[in-house]
Amino acid sequence: MSKILSESDAKHKLVEFPAKRFSVSPLLDGQNSVEFVAFDMLEQQWRLEVSFCNEGKYPKPWLKGEWDDYVRQKGLEKGDKVILTMHEQENGERIYRIRAERKRFGF
Repeated sequence: MSKILSESDAKHKLVEFPAKRFSVSPLLDGQNSVEFVAFDMLEQQWRLEVSFCNEGKYPKPWLKGEWDDYVRQKGLEKGDKVILTMHEQENGERIYRIRAERKRFGF
């Protein structure tokens, strides 16, 4: 899953994703959030949470947790891209990775 950050994404403690582009883990009945740890390129751990807003016409997933710390440390701004991936190991364990790509030269 990837997203080009809006100004709101870069300045607030959460980021919204279209539901069809985001799948972290199946939610148990009655749950509306799931927590996980994602590793960046330097193997630093980031505690993140995906919460689903069930109000309105379409459910929307929100990524939060240490999102604001990640944005600050990486110096992310509007137009930068964040990529979140999941790799399933042979033993069924899921490893999450997060990385940022800075917008350069206006594109």
